Amino acid sequence: MTAYLTAAEAAARLGVSRQTLYAYVSRGLIEAHPTADPRVRAYAAEAVARLAAARHRGRRPREVARAALDWGLPVLETAVTLIRDGRLYYRGGDAVALAETATLEEVAARLWALPLAAAFGPEAPAAEPRGGDLIGAFAAATEDEPTAPWQPDPARTAAGSGALVRLLGACITGRAASAAPLHRHCAEAWGLDPAGAGAIRRALVLCADHELNASAFTARCIASAGASLRAVVVGGLAALSGSRHGGMTARVEAVWDGLDGADPASSLRRQLAGRERLPGFGHPLYPAGDPRAAALLAPLLAEDPRLRAIVAAAEELTGARPALDLALVALRRHHGLPRGGAFGLFALGRSVGWIAQGLEQRQAGGLIRPRAVYVGSEP
Repeated sequence: MTAYLTAAEAAARLGVSRQTLYAYVSRGLIEAHPTADPRVRAYAAEAVARLAAARHRGRRPREVARAALDWGLPVLETAVTLIRDGRLYYRGGDAVALAETATLEEVAARLWALPLAAAFGPEAPAAEPRGGDLIGAFAAATEDEPTAPWQPDPARTAAGSGALVRLLGACITGRAASAAPLHRHCAEAWGLDPAGAGAIRRALVLCADHELNASAFTARCIASAGASLRAVVVGGLAALSGSRHGGMTARVEAVWDGLDGADPASSLRRQLAGRERLPGFGHPLYPAGDPRAAALLAPLLAEDPRLRAIVAAAEELTGARPALDLALVALRRHHGLPRGGAFGLFALGRSVGWIAQGLEQRQAGGLIRPRAVYVGSEP
């Protein structure tokens, strides 16, 4: 008969934290088995022993490299964002607490370590969105580009950074950029009431940064090459569009479209068949649940019985709690935002983090240039 261990017991035998144990599960190194409590998982003692033995054997360079890059060990120092014990902090301030009252502009000034007035002055950027063409709108860099690394005036860099975020807001909404707070700019473009504007504000703040994710790492690589912050934002957008990153919102939308209104559990079960996970549920860094999603979903769950049924059915089937992607899609649908609005909010909020990562990388100096472990044919 197979013996099973709790998460605490398995982590202790492996000599790792529970967060690292959950990361092992996400990488497929060990399987988490369901228990009578859908929120609790168990681990086969024999599998834990095998993994412990493998960890103590000398690992090959390729295994070390893979583990370092795939939800692995920290590889860069940062003072911007911290994820610890299931919470998210922006320069030491709890992100969920900040989202209660702060605007995206205020969080940007905090993450950039720049004065708010310098970053978001009363002047709106002159550039107009080019029919939703993000790359086109951001391609107008000149030798006098205010966010270039050779720009000597910090106030100009701050103003240029704020203009980039406002320009992105204009591209997402299709409205001319303005000096209004970004959540109000979006609310007016989408016809939302004050409650809807407040929901947009919270979402933008909670999307602002998330440590060294794929788009943030891309942003830092671009900044390390000596590019402008304009280029940093373009690169961040490209990485965010991936289906394993911000593009996950499109996968959540597809799942939602296929739900049976009368019986969401059955249609979720059909969609889960053959998949490792359900899009929008579970996050390796938040084994007890994504606090960003919880903060965004709380008011929606109180008002929407269908959303409550969908979330409850998904949690029962997977044992995982909603992630940010699911919460953004739920917010989009609840407030009637345009299709793609969930990704737009993600991108607009996260642009602040990309700029913060780019600014910090400039201060750190040096080119980010890891070496590869060659596994092809020998010459």
